[in-house]
Amino acid sequence: MPYKSRWELSPPHVSVPSFLFGSPTGILSDAEKILLDWKRPETHSFSLHSLREWSKRFAAGLTAAGIQQGDRVMLVSGNNFWTPVIVLGVVMAGGIYNSANPASTARELEYQLKDSEPRFVFAAENCLRVTQEAAKSAGIDQSHLFLFEELPSHFATASERQEKLINNTAQHWGTLITTPQVGSAFRWDESQTAEMATKTAILIYSSGTTGLPKGVEVTHSNLVSTTMQLMKMQLSDKSVTQRRSLCVLPMYHGLGLVYFVFVASKSGLQSYMMQRYNLRDMLSCIDSFKITELLLVPPILLAIAKHPSARNGDYDLSSVRKVVAGAAPLGTEVTQQFEEIWSGRVRVRQAWGMSEIPCIAMCWNEAESSGPSSISVGELVPGVVAKLVLEDGTEETRPGSLGELWVRGPNVMKGYWRKPKETSETITADGWLKSGDIAYRDENNKWYIVDRKKELIKVRGAQVAPAELEALLLEHPQILDAAVIGLSPSDDEDPRAYVVPRHAGAITEEEIVEFVASKVSKIKRLTGGVGFLSSIPKNPSGKILRRELREYAKKQNSNGTSLKSHL
Repeated sequence: MPYKSRWELSPPHVSVPSFLFGSPTGILSDAEKILLDWKRPETHSFSLHSLREWSKRFAAGLTAAGIQQGDRVMLVSGNNFWTPVIVLGVVMAGGIYNSANPASTARELEYQLKDSEPRFVFAAENCLRVTQEAAKSAGIDQSHLFLFEELPSHFATASERQEKLINNTAQHWGTLITTPQVGSAFRWDESQTAEMATKTAILIYSSGTTGLPKGVEVTHSNLVSTTMQLMKMQLSDKSVTQRRSLCVLPMYHGLGLVYFVFVASKSGLQSYMMQRYNLRDMLSCIDSFKITELLLVPPILLAIAKHPSARNGDYDLSSVRKVVAGAAPLGTEVTQQFEEIWSGRVRVRQAWGMSEIPCIAMCWNEAESSGPSSISVGELVPGVVAKLVLEDGTEETRPGSLGELWVRGPNVMKGYWRKPKETSETITADGWLKSGDIAYRDENNKWYIVDRKKELIKVRGAQVAPAELEALLLEHPQILDAAVIGLSPSDDEDPRAYVVPRHAGAITEEEIVEFVASKVSKIKRLTGGVGFLSSIPKNPSGKILRRELREYAKKQNSNGTSLKSHL
């Protein structure tokens, strides 16, 4: 029997711009700032009104440049104050926004360019050379490639403006920003139909942890639904009169994009945007701007939990009331270490979602921000239905029993871009999305994510969850980070750990193997040994790239290097 959220959801049939701003010409507040540059909040901020007007100016420029309905527009950049204008301007103009990781190689970018075939490409200055190389290989017209950085009108000095404009090897995106008068006259499609709601608005490329990245088609209705769900679960407590958030997550990733462009705009959540993650800068922001709520991913939580500056009171973090963690599982030990910074007053509440459900299906209700510590991902958000499915296709209904999590709801993706086979393998004919995650629920209908189905390690007929062993390893004071994979010398697999020690020589392989063996059953022991690394490979959202570790282990083995040796 499927489990339903205790809240219904009926998203309106409107476009994202209509949902966020109402009409293209309606009166909006220009006094309340919703998005601010953390380094220049006095001069670089958007109100809902100014965000709409700047986005319209860009949309008008795209229209004049020849964008057609459904054309893709790619942005290759880290966080930038102007990113929301690119996103919303593209969607207003009827295009499909598509972001790319700024750390992508030319080969990786070429794949995404060929797959999405964008009409226009915008690249940050530090990504421009690689993007130009990839665009040339992909057959993208170089005249459709633009440099994305500060608008010339916002440079500090006239000489800086002149230098930038002279030295550019690509057109500046500012050439597509029309005058305020032209922008004011722009109108987006205000149709209120099911056809409008089901049009693709953005493409989020999956992380590619198990294969080549796939473009996830996210519709206007998906984004409207997700925004409504998050506002209901996280921003509905009317007793909270002042909220301030910090955007430290990358906006080229689905979670950062959805929360800080769409949710922040609709809810009026005041958000300070960081261009890139830096721990000390982040702690300084919390202190200076009295940040009240944080949306983080496990690597950042882990860094904060273990950093002396956070634990020793070097920064005033007392303004924080709520912390939500998403994108990857978080173990009990790290959760408790993090909560100790606030002496248990602030709880980490985990959430669960994926690019294909952008980006939320389960989280805690804000009313439960306090209370006992928990590693649960909360409950189903409004309008979502879930069930646990066993290998034989039957449903698991007993509390505490494991199964693959399937979900259905208004925020489930339209499908994978131009990949009907992969879409049909992931979404059933009656709308169930197979998440690939192993989960269970307790008797209070709280849900728990155990691990990815494809990442479970098969040991003598049993299944071992890498996340369980990783959480255990992080309990050791001499281990900063850890990842576990399965090695396959035969039909069985051997769990193997890769760890980042606190410092070289802080701990030996034998000590780690014995530490784990003393705390787990025999099938969970590290029979594949331990390797030492300077860092664990992860994607931007914090998911461990186990495929890279498996390839690394295979390479070591083929070179004749004992996997028992220190790496």
